[in-house]
Amino acid sequence: MRRIATLLVGHATLAAMPALAAPDKDGVEMREISPGLTLPFRALAPGLPPVPDYGKAKAPPLPVAIPEGFTPIFNGRDLAGWHVSKTSRHGTAPVFEVRQGILMGMQSAPGQGGQLVTDRKYRNFELSFDFKPDWSADSGVFFRTTEEGAGYQVTLDYVSSDRAYTAGPGLNLGSFIGEGGVQVGEVPATSPKLDPAQAAAKPQPDYAHPPIEPVPDFWKREQWNHVRIRVAGDVPHVTVWINGTQVSDTTDTANHAVGGMVAGPIALQVHGGWQRWRPGDVLRWRNIAIRELPKDAK
Repeated sequence: MRRIATLLVGHATLAAMPALAAPDKDGVEMREISPGLTLPFRALAPGLPPVPDYGKAKAPPLPVAIPEGFTPIFNGRDLAGWHVSKTSRHGTAPVFEVRQGILMGMQSAPGQGGQLVTDRKYRNFELSFDFKPDWSADSGVFFRTTEEGAGYQVTLDYVSSDRAYTAGPGLNLGSFIGEGGVQVGEVPATSPKLDPAQAAAKPQPDYAHPPIEPVPDFWKREQWNHVRIRVAGDVPHVTVWINGTQVSDTTDTANHAVGGMVAGPIALQVHGGWQRWRPGDVLRWRNIAIRELPKDAK
C-alpha cells in the first residue's frame, strides 16, 4: 500500500498529496493541498523535500453576502465611492484600507481618528453591513452629516460610559444619538454645570485597559456581527437590528440635522481621542450595502 508522507511546514502539519497527472507548462510539480487550492511545490534547499510555494497562491474570490434588494456601496477592492473627510472633528488622517475584501479603519496616531464619507447623499434608506471591532475601539455610523461630523449617529461602541444615553455595559450598541452638537430630542433650556473641582475628582473609565464586562446576548464580542439600520422620514425614525435582534426604535422630536438636512452622506467613524482607543485597535466592515426607500417612507 502506498504511504502518504507527513511533512512539518512551519507550525502546521501537512499531508503531502500525490502530484497531479502532469506538471504545469514550466515543468513545476503541482499538488492540490486542499479542495480548490492547488500550489506549486519546490525544495527550499538541496536534500529537503518539496513544500508548497504559497507565494504563487491564487485564492478564489471571497463570498459576498448582500441581502436581496440591496445594492453594494463598498466594492471590496478599494475606496471608490467614498472619501476621507478633511475637516472631521475626530481627525483628518485616519487610516482606511482594504484587505482581502474587508474595509479596515484605525487611528493614524494616538488620538487621531476621522470619518470615511460616501460621495453620494442618501435620504431614506436601509443600510446593511457586517462589523467586527476590536475591544474597546469606538465607532459609529453617521447619517445626514456634515463633513465636520455634525449630524445623526447610530453608535457602535460597546464600552460602558457615563453618558446619559448609556444605561450600562454594552448599551452603546445601536443607540440613536446626535453627534457634533446635534441634539436628538428636546434641548433643555439650561444645562446643569459641573463644578471644575467635582469634574476633576470624578473617576474616569480606563478605556485603554477596559475590564472584561458582560455584553448583550445579541452581540458577538470580537466576531463578525450583522448590523441593519433603517432611517425614514424628514424627522428621522431610526430602527436598528444587530444579528437579527431589534435593539432600538426611536423617532426624533423634530429634524435637528444641520440646516434641516433631509438627505446627506453616510460616514463610518474612527473615534478620535486616546481614552476610547487602544494602540493597534482595528475596526472592520464588509458587505456594506444599501436599499433606498421612497421619499414618503416613515
